[in-house]
Formats: sequence, structure tokens, C-alpha cells
Amino acid sequence: MVDVSKWPLFTLLSTQELASIRQACIFGASANEAIYITHDDEVYVLGLNCSNCLGIGDSQSTIVPKKLDSLTGKKLVSLSYGSGPHVLLATQEGELYAWGHNGYSQLGNGTTNQGVSPILVTTNLQNKRVTEVACGSHHSLALTHEGEVFAWGYNNCGQVGSGSTANQPTPRKVSNSLQNKVMVSIACGQTSSMAVADNGEVYGWGYNGNGQLGLGNNGNQLTPCRLIALQGLCVLQIASGYAHSLALTDEGLLYAWGANTYGQLGTGNKSNQLSPVQVMTEKERIVEIAACHSTHTSAAKTQSGQVFMWGQCRGQPIVLPHLTHFSSTDDVFACFAMPSVMWRLLSMEHDDFLTVAQSLKKEFDNPETSDLKFSVNGKYIHVHKAVLKIRCEHFRSMFQSHWNEDMKEVIEIDQFSFPVYRSFLEFLYTDSVDLPPEDAIGLLDLATSYCENRLKKLCQHIIKRGITVENAFSLLSAAIRYDAEDLEEFCFKFCVNHLTEVTQTAAFWQIDGNMLKEFICRASHCGAFKN
Repeated sequence: MVDVSKWPLFTLLSTQELASIRQACIFGASANEAIYITHDDEVYVLGLNCSNCLGIGDSQSTIVPKKLDSLTGKKLVSLSYGSGPHVLLATQEGELYAWGHNGYSQLGNGTTNQGVSPILVTTNLQNKRVTEVACGSHHSLALTHEGEVFAWGYNNCGQVGSGSTANQPTPRKVSNSLQNKVMVSIACGQTSSMAVADNGEVYGWGYNGNGQLGLGNNGNQLTPCRLIALQGLCVLQIASGYAHSLALTDEGLLYAWGANTYGQLGTGNKSNQLSPVQVMTEKERIVEIAACHSTHTSAAKTQSGQVFMWGQCRGQPIVLPHLTHFSSTDDVFACFAMPSVMWRLLSMEHDDFLTVAQSLKKEFDNPETSDLKFSVNGKYIHVHKAVLKIRCEHFRSMFQSHWNEDMKEVIEIDQFSFPVYRSFLEFLYTDSVDLPPEDAIGLLDLATSYCENRLKKLCQHIIKRGITVENAFSLLSAAIRYDAEDLEEFCFKFCVNHLTEVTQTAAFWQIDGNMLKEFICRASHCGAFKN
């Protein structure tokens, strides 16, 4: 469960007030405004109140929560905010409310007068049920139950998608290439817009100076354009930062494009990308991505619950996804984003709620629920036959060909060590591996024997990451033995680049004579012994 007191503004609340929160959002240019909804569906705000963004009827700031009576009893399903800031809110009934900064008609009420309190936006939305809202700096998007996208507000770069750069004072249906498409998700960068169709296609329009539309160029687009580079992929979620974009596919793959000044694409450098590039390729399946138009920060969560962050993190550029100790992407924005806003309307989950992935992880090696155990070096590992059959072809074949209900419920394993075999079984439950590189060699052997190609790649990644002068030659020997060509090349180059240090280790002189001879010959061809 996310602790909202990680956001400084919420430290103003009492313990009782914090316990009453069901949903919350921190927003504003300095993360100095907050809105929260209680378990009784009462809506409260507090903070600086720039541009009347608290909606309390005046421009006064407040450190004491004030209730928005006009929204009491409304169940919120989506909330977003702009840079002014202006605020959009969609209710369970499909109503759309807006308030705050309105210098570019981003409230959609046909005026440029600031909204001092929530107003119901109805123009062109009669008989429409709004399910999601998104705000750019000064423009707004709304998604309806029917899959239509409406846009309004500032349009200097075409972010409203109307085909011109004239500001749009009221909601207007975005058509052109979205015509007859059913859209399921929307997102906004500062001056760009993105939408995902029900078939996984992605469309973008608006400002494209940094390539944030992913079209392979940096020209602005006045109407929606499909991202051809993602053709053949089914995108489930899109997230937009200040000037970069992230996409998550149905296979748990992550793609990024756009501005990269702070490393927010996670590519290992700071070069902008005009087209989507896959990142976190060596990691397990991604289940959630996070970005926010007011920050240059990116975050992702894996199937096993690991949370990574990259981009601008407290002013420091992190160019590769960094594994954190957080359990939620929301924590990344609380502790490292600048400003420390929330990237979404945060819902407080019950402490006892577990995702499917978390439940599986929890049940691994649980003797109370298992129906099978492995005995390795005299130690037991408790598992579930159904999970093993679903996740591994080796076990699926074993149970179908050689297993019956009368067989004993213990399988003896003598060709692998306990840490290696336990790590393998745990991988089947979690999609992750946590082993030192020396043990990963044994797991690589197992993965090769069981034809587990993904596990083989993970092992190679662990070994590459953990290679040292002391273990380099042992790892090279293992790579050759298990026919891991990519890993073999990596270890060989490491040994050559650190030749003096490697040849002084005990491991170097303890290896098989033929392998030593082969290494010396190969290294000589590379000029390693020329001095």
C-alpha cells in the first residue's frame, strides 16, 4: 500500500485524516496542491491554489483541507491536471468537471475566464459518458465510453488535432484517422497528444520537435498519425512525459521515444529518438509504466513487483533503468520526480490485496498448499504441479508421460545444487532470478538442459553484470561449455581487455590445458600478447 505521507503536503494532515483517504492526487508547478477523496466520497483540497486550481471559489491558499461540496457523493474514475494548473475530473456517471487556469479555454466552457470552482462541461458531450481525462500543459483530452476522443484548449502545435493551430474553446471530436476507430486510452505530453486503439494501434498528434510522436521525424502534426514503427505490436498502455513517450505491449515489452536530455528513455545515452526503441530488454515482463507531462522521469514495474526508475531523478540524469527498493511506481514520483507530483489519481488499496503475480510468488515453496516437493542435497522445495506444467515444457512432458496419481510426491534431484534448482523453480513462479554470477553458471547449465531460452538469457545477463577479474576465466569456460556464444564473446573480450590481471589469478592457471592453449591462440590473433 502506498504511503501518501511520502508527499510533503500530506504531512499537514492528521492520522485520522490520512486514514480516511481513498483516492488522492498531488499536482501543481511545485507539487504544492492536493486533492483527495475519502471513503465517504467527500472531496477535499489544500495547498497554494495557483490560478484557482483548488476550486474552492476564491484564490486563497490553505493548509487546512477544504471540502468541495459540489463534488460530494461523486465517485471519481479519472483525474488529470495541466501546467496552469487546470484540473479535469471524470465521475463514475460519466460527467466531466473542470476548474482552474483557463487562459487558453482548456476548461472547455467556451471562455478564457478562470474557473474558481468546478464546472460541468457539457458542450458536444451531451449523452456521452466520459471514462478518462488527460491534460497537457494547456490543452485537454477526454475519452468516452464509446471510444471517441474529444480535445480542446491551446492548439499552437496542433495538439487538439483539429487540422489547424487555432485554439479550441469547447470539446471537439478528434476524427481524421481516428474516425471509426475505438480508442481505449489517452495521454498528453506538454503540447502533444497520444491515443491507443482497441486493436493496439497508437496515434499521436501535436508538437513533435523532440520526436515525441514517434513518427520517425520531428515535424508537428495537426491531425492524428499512426505510429507505423509499432505495427505488429499490440500496445496496452501509453504514458507521456514532458516531451517523451512510453508504450507497453501485451507481451510486457517496453518501448520509448522522444526527448532524452535526462536519459528518460532509458537507452543508456542522452540522444533523442524519433522512433520507438525497445528498452529493458533483459528484464522480465513489464506490467506497468509511468510518466507525467510535468516531469522528465520514467518508471516501470515488473511482473514480480520490481520497480525501476530512470530519467531526471532529483536533478540527476539516470540514463538506464535503475532497480529501486520501492513497491510502487508512485513512490518513484514521490521521492525522485521534480516536481514530486503524482502521475495518476492514486487509489489506496487494502493491505491484503495481491495481484496474480504476487500471489504466485507468495505460494512458492509453501508446504501448506504444495502438492509436490523436490529433494535436492537433502533439502525440500515445495511446489505445485499445475504451475510447473503451465510454465515449463520439461515438466509438462514429464507429468504427461511418466506421472500418475499413485507415484510418490517427492522427486529426487542429484545433477544440480540446491541453490541452483531452487532458483530455477522460483523463476517459474516469479520470472526473475537472484543469484551470484558463479551460481548463475549452474543455472545456465540447467536452462540449457531444460531448453529454457528466456532463463538462459537471464543467466547470461547476470553473468555479464557480475564479471570480475577473479571470475572472468571461469565464466568464459562456462560460456564455452554451455554453447552461449554471445556470453562467450563478452567474457573473451573482458579477459583480453584485462589480460594482465586475469593471467595473475589462480583460476586462469587451473583450467583445462586445451582450453588455455585455445585462449592464448585466439588472444594472440587479436594482438593481445604483442607486448
